[in-house]
Amino acid sequence: MRLRSLPLLAVLAVLTLAPPLAAQPVVGAVFPPEEFAARRAAVFQRIGDGVAVLAGTTDRPGEQPLRQGNQFYYLTGVVEPQALLLLDGRTRRTTLFLRPRDERRITRMFGPMLVPGDSAAHATGVDAVVDRAAFTATFVDAARDGRTVYTPFRPEVLGSASSGDVVRLAKTTRDDPWDGRPSREAAFRARLQAAAPGITLRDLDPILDTLRGTKSPREVAVIREATRITGDAIVEAMRDARPGVPEYALQADAEFAFKRGGAYGAAYFALIATGTNTFYSHYHRDTAVLRDGDLVQFDYAPDFNYYVSDVTRVFPANGRFTARQREFYGAYLALYRALLHAIRPHATPADIVAAALPAMDSVLATYRFTDDRIRAAATQFVAGFRGRHVTSLGHTIGMEVHDVPYPTPTLEPGQVFTSEPAMTIPEEHLGIRLEDVLLVTDSGVENLSADVPVEIADIERVMAEPGLSDRAAPRRSSKLSRP
Repeated sequence: MRLRSLPLLAVLAVLTLAPPLAAQPVVGAVFPPEEFAARRAAVFQRIGDGVAVLAGTTDRPGEQPLRQGNQFYYLTGVVEPQALLLLDGRTRRTTLFLRPRDERRITRMFGPMLVPGDSAAHATGVDAVVDRAAFTATFVDAARDGRTVYTPFRPEVLGSASSGDVVRLAKTTRDDPWDGRPSREAAFRARLQAAAPGITLRDLDPILDTLRGTKSPREVAVIREATRITGDAIVEAMRDARPGVPEYALQADAEFAFKRGGAYGAAYFALIATGTNTFYSHYHRDTAVLRDGDLVQFDYAPDFNYYVSDVTRVFPANGRFTARQREFYGAYLALYRALLHAIRPHATPADIVAAALPAMDSVLATYRFTDDRIRAAATQFVAGFRGRHVTSLGHTIGMEVHDVPYPTPTLEPGQVFTSEPAMTIPEEHLGIRLEDVLLVTDSGVENLSADVPVEIADIERVMAEPGLSDRAAPRRSSKLSRP
């Protein structure tokens, strides 16, 4: 396993492969047009002579920044509201439909916008960019003769969410007797069917998910940078941690690092847990106060250029591990690394766990346990792997923090995922969990988050450094506490 990530200069070199699009700021400039064109070409190969149609996101309510839905962005890089996309499998032509130029929107709200015309076609790399008003006639003409029309069935993901989240929310809304609304995607499908009654509608999501499951080198470069920013955020939180600081203050440190790094926002809610809150896998109330003698579990990452990271680290609230914390953390780290070192390409998760178990058993046999509860926790941790059929080592990441499923039963080059097994002491309501971003390569696995401090000595060294609050104005006390 390669344990060092590429230097930042190498990352930036890849990120700057795409020329800046100063005249078209509403087109994703991280990838050049040919990256999106290659994705659309792969869709054409899978739909045959069918038609693929996607609806972009709508305007945001109120004064909120616009973020495009992931599936639409994946094929276009276009960040404009109410955009529509049509891929005609017979002609292999792609047409983008946009709203006409709106001077009020330009001058009073958002600045330059992407508008129909040759300039937009050149910036996006599609065959034609026309007025949105032409979509109905174009679609009806393309869908004649009862052609198969592919469109996403799943609700769009707009950041700080994953596909499973939006699917569950749509079902809850639909099944609510006091609501009952269909999803926007369901309404769109109904309108497509009404406009061209003879068509057969099929779900485009499985096709796009298969493509998204394997990352291109440019996608990996963006995830690598998102992970670098995540590491900065964790380090800032470590430096500012101390007894008496609330969990949400460490979230503020991370969000400063996110914005400093150019992120849109957070990839998911902050999972910052201290003390007994570490027992919960997705604790996010963020209101507890760090206490002397507590461990802090920090899991938070940015939404950066439509891609995310997901890294978790654990550190002592007061900056120094106690002897018992060293034993708990050290035992977990040894077992965690035994699993990571067993990961290899072309193997199933079950194969990897089977290969890791002898190393885990060796840790149990040789580790110097002095605490029976920690020994029991470590033993149960290993037993959990031995006693079940393993289908995943963690979860995929990409455009979403719980990204589309693996496209293959084995781990293959270009797939990116995290491993985050938890070890707990139930009697004390304590948990410990690390998480790293892992890229499958031709020769092994690269840990993209290897530079984020994980050794006890490195964590304590970082925590002794000045934090953001040490360099800022003194905190003003408040009589109000966060609910």
